[in-house]
Amino acid sequence: MTGHVPVLTTEVLHWLQASRGGQFVDCTVGLGGHTRALLEAGATRVIGLDRDLDALAIARETLAPWHDKVELVHADYRSIGDVLDRRGIDLVDGALADLGVSSLQFDAPGRGFSFQRDEPLDMRMDRSTGDTAANLVARASERELANAIFQFGEERFSRRVARAIVNARGEAPVATTGRLAAIVRRAIPRRGAMRIDPATRTFQAFRIWVNRELDGLDRFLETAARRLREGARLVIIAFHSLEDRIVKHTFRALQARQVVKVLTKRPIVPGAEEVQRNARARSAKLRAAERASGTA
Repeated sequence: MTGHVPVLTTEVLHWLQASRGGQFVDCTVGLGGHTRALLEAGATRVIGLDRDLDALAIARETLAPWHDKVELVHADYRSIGDVLDRRGIDLVDGALADLGVSSLQFDAPGRGFSFQRDEPLDMRMDRSTGDTAANLVARASERELANAIFQFGEERFSRRVARAIVNARGEAPVATTGRLAAIVRRAIPRRGAMRIDPATRTFQAFRIWVNRELDGLDRFLETAARRLREGARLVIIAFHSLEDRIVKHTFRALQARQVVKVLTKRPIVPGAEEVQRNARARSAKLRAAERASGTA
């Protein structure tokens, strides 16, 4: 897959200390960019999880030169505990989760994440299971739609958008990205030049809703932290404020219970040069924590 650039790679390697070797878990392996960097830096072995079978197929090609040092697993990152248990692994030397949507998911035709093309309204990261965005839009009540758009998209006109969707689906199914985007754009008042497309927040909301992106994130962070050896590190990259807020507060809670030591007082963000090379990096925020010593 051309065009894929993993974000904050230098920072990931710095905080995870992959040059020391050891066994790592890339909880969202995506197309394999971060895992490749970990292996090139000196990681002994990496277990890579992802719920997107298409991404895993590409990661397998990317990581072919290290096939004896990598195991790729079709699994949600929140399954880290089960994945390690099934392999008889108690503790690891570092873990990474890049919570962003991959280049493949945004760019590949037919995935339905972007309104840049008119295509089926899918949005599932794991296309082997679960409801599509079109399914949710078809059956959710107006209140459920408004709540999801407001909670996950932080869209101030969520009620107006939800009402427009319900009215539109009464005439014909809202089954494509182009139709949904057009409905949202008509529903949101225009006030001069708009910084982002009016449909952006609603599309983010439905993506988060479809993939349950915030469900269990706090439990995952605690599980991952407790599967680290003493002194090993957990690095999380978030791409919107809802995720980053959960990471920040969960890390603080784990630190208060002496499970981890938070290493990043503020999130690490990409420099201007990286953003210029890769515009999708601009909203990335990295936080890191280290497993405390002498804790259960």
